[in-house]
Amino acid sequence: MDNEDKRPRVLICDPIAEVGIEILQEVASVDVKPGLSPEDLAEIIGGYEAVVVRSATKIRANVIEQGRRLKVIARAGAGLDNIDVAEAQNRGIQVVNSPDANTRAVAEHTLALILALARHVPAADTSLKAGRWEKKKLMGIGLFGKTLGIIGLGRIGREVAVRARAFGMRVLVNQRRPTPELNLELGVEAVDLTELLRQSDFVSIHVPARPENHNMMGAAQFALMKPSAYLINTSRGVIVDEQALLAALDSGQIAGAALDVFVKEPAVDSVLAQHERVIATPHIAASTEDAQTMAAITVAQQIVELLQGSKLENPLSLLVVPLDQVFPHEHVDPKRVARLAKRLETDGLLVNPPVVVQADEKFVVLDGASRITALKELGYPHAIVQLVTDVEEIELRTWNHVICGAEPGHLVAMLDNLPEVSTIESDPDKILDDMLELGGLCYIHTIDGKVFIIQPAAGINHLEALNKLTNTYIENYQVLRTIKEEIEELQQEHSDLAALVVFPEYTVEQVLQIAKVGRVLPAGITRFIIPGRVLRLNAELSLLKSDKSVEEKNKWLYELVTEKQAGSRIRYYKEPVYLLDE
Repeated sequence: MDNEDKRPRVLICDPIAEVGIEILQEVASVDVKPGLSPEDLAEIIGGYEAVVVRSATKIRANVIEQGRRLKVIARAGAGLDNIDVAEAQNRGIQVVNSPDANTRAVAEHTLALILALARHVPAADTSLKAGRWEKKKLMGIGLFGKTLGIIGLGRIGREVAVRARAFGMRVLVNQRRPTPELNLELGVEAVDLTELLRQSDFVSIHVPARPENHNMMGAAQFALMKPSAYLINTSRGVIVDEQALLAALDSGQIAGAALDVFVKEPAVDSVLAQHERVIATPHIAASTEDAQTMAAITVAQQIVELLQGSKLENPLSLLVVPLDQVFPHEHVDPKRVARLAKRLETDGLLVNPPVVVQADEKFVVLDGASRITALKELGYPHAIVQLVTDVEEIELRTWNHVICGAEPGHLVAMLDNLPEVSTIESDPDKILDDMLELGGLCYIHTIDGKVFIIQPAAGINHLEALNKLTNTYIENYQVLRTIKEEIEELQQEHSDLAALVVFPEYTVEQVLQIAKVGRVLPAGITRFIIPGRVLRLNAELSLLKSDKSVEEKNKWLYELVTEKQAGSRIRYYKEPVYLLDE
């Protein structure tokens, strides 16, 4: 058997750009077989280490079950609704995609559809080609000053917002979990879905095809829209109740729609696609040469990296990464970092790997900011991290801060003197209502029974104010973390208790967006609940500090983990782990 026969095999089920195939052919034997039936795919998938799809081919559980050698499933595009991700992960199969490759293409197509609706472009083209000159009949509307409602502010929704703002449009957004910092940066207004539908001249959908989103635009939603408003859908067909949309169009309840996606595709016999008030395109929003090329390159490079490196073989998602690519989402307590650095040097072991998610070219630390900072201060070029690939599995809770060793009156006076914040005394029985009404950063409950809401001073960024506040009391007093919210419960635990600082609940999306724009939350107020945490890895730090390459260190990590697996030294727990102390 020659070397060619020994190379891993890759199956490409849907057409991708030739450059992606060429990248894969450098390390693997590649078969391009578009149009396979589900039965045929299940029959042959067992002979491949990797499979590449776009949106046409479905990789369901029955196919994955037959993929005995399968190590990676790649989607040359953004959405993963045609792949049973949970089943793949259960079997230790990596699922990769190219979420950014088609972002601009879809956003540009969305704006093209909005312009086509506003200026009756298809009707004008058809009319003139038929020999008619219908200037008055084809009177359009401008976009400047009009309101665009964006449902879902993910990658594509954000790009649509940027382009709409360039046209001078007012942009409303409806998000599952608001991201105030990002909304401020984009210049958009967050509203509930009802208000968005009532106020918008154009409504554009950008949400994934999760079950809870199916038919989210139905008769009740269309009834809220203006008779002059238009609907645009470049996400997934199942988001819209097509019968309800058809009725809204027929009755004149809305002015029209532009659809790139349909419940059943190809939609060659779709009544909606044929409707005179609908501009229809055949699911081509992502179909630009640039987007397809980038998608093919992105997934091909990921497959190559996985086939050649340890990340593919390691079911625990552990990998060695350059430390200059790893960034905490929060400030760290210098005293805590100093203690941890001393322990790392003494023990020579990395016990619990920091947990990260990838955001563009960065790795954002969800848990382990002190460890990452300590390793950086100790001069380590690389670190072992656990990469979370499915952000939807993560939950987020909030730590509150116990302040000890302070005189309550002095503490409040010191904080009130900070120019970045202001304090407002409240009634303990009304504190939650007052926090909601005033939009406080947090509130402080002192041991003498007083409660103060903390607000940012006029013109001060919320995060800047919050960081200044927490840094001040962390530098001056002993601060501990707690999940409790009642100061009475803490009096039995802390004899020198001075105050309890209670923070509002944050969301995973908020934290990641804050990190992406280069800002950080205060130290020790977020606690991520991450299923499948890797603890007690006990990796020798000496090799991490060596001048070996990332590839060599990942090979070492792979051998370490597989040796533990072979010796039955790994236990798997489904429930989350709460890491209460480092």
